[in-house]
Amino acid sequence: MMKKSIATKWMAASAIALGLSSVASMASAETLRWLTWKTETAGDAQTANINWFVDQIKKRTNSKFDVQVMWGGSAAAQREIPDAISAGVGQIGEIVLPYYMNKFVLNNGVGFYTPQPLGPGELGDLMANWHEKYPQFDAELAKYNLKALGYRPLEKYGILCKEPLRTLDDFKGRKIRTYGSAYPALVKALGGIPTSTSTTEMREALERGILDCTPTSITYIRGFKLDEVARYFTDVPFGANYGHFIVMNRKYYDSLDPATRKALDQIGRENAANFVSQIDPIVAELKKQWASSKNGVEIIEFPQDAFVEVIKDPAIQALRNKWITQAQKAGLPADELVQPLVFKKK
Repeated sequence: MMKKSIATKWMAASAIALGLSSVASMASAETLRWLTWKTETAGDAQTANINWFVDQIKKRTNSKFDVQVMWGGSAAAQREIPDAISAGVGQIGEIVLPYYMNKFVLNNGVGFYTPQPLGPGELGDLMANWHEKYPQFDAELAKYNLKALGYRPLEKYGILCKEPLRTLDDFKGRKIRTYGSAYPALVKALGGIPTSTSTTEMREALERGILDCTPTSITYIRGFKLDEVARYFTDVPFGANYGHFIVMNRKYYDSLDPATRKALDQIGRENAANFVSQIDPIVAELKKQWASSKNGVEIIEFPQDAFVEVIKDPAIQALRNKWITQAQKAGLPADELVQPLVFKKK
């Protein structure tokens, strides 16, 4: 539950936002405020995906909406976005699921299974299928006045370090950025030092020596300018990162006519595939740039079955069993749901 001061802040901001929206809708299209922490000039797959989603909303609703993207956390900081959308400060935006492991327990099922073997396309389909087949996932979001429209698993993550990481032994003693529950357990099992840092803080943390390494994707390295402070990217098998839900204020969604809701749902269902299509061209260009520069990022290969034994660590298994127990209490066939997320020896 939100603290009173936070709730008051969002109610006041919501009243202003609704007032602005009313003025805009009287003049022309209805204003739809999209909340994001991303910057418009990041040049990564996430920014491209936001622009695609916004463009599709305009096209498929015949310009019913004037979508106003509130770039760079200008309307709400990264960790404030779920509460801000719930309160109506913005009607739509992205939330980072692993930052809310206790708030969205069922929807963070994949987050308890990091690392896992799926790529972003496979993971996007898995999440969409869970929501389509089991109402428990939607009901959990409804408690916070949120409706999931689309899913954006991030790319397969590796690890960016200030010094090369080439073997499992190289994890030992490294200060590694973690979030959620699974990453800290994994880093401990590998002998590293889990260090909680948000996405928007990781560049400064690397620069100041608070971090030695951070899990990330290749496009995020450029998007957050991490290649200015760390230059060794190891392709460890973390799997696609369980990233973002595109969510809408549920009361607002329910107020829309059926045709508009259907159009938004269809865009959301196509979102993961669009995000995946943005990745390869950006990655290819970045690798080309780095290979031709003396200050480029070195890409280090790593055994893709390296974590098969590591995930047997008791703390990692305890976390996974915790989610299974909670999901079973909610009436979900948890053991069946998580099978695609388990590493198997090739």
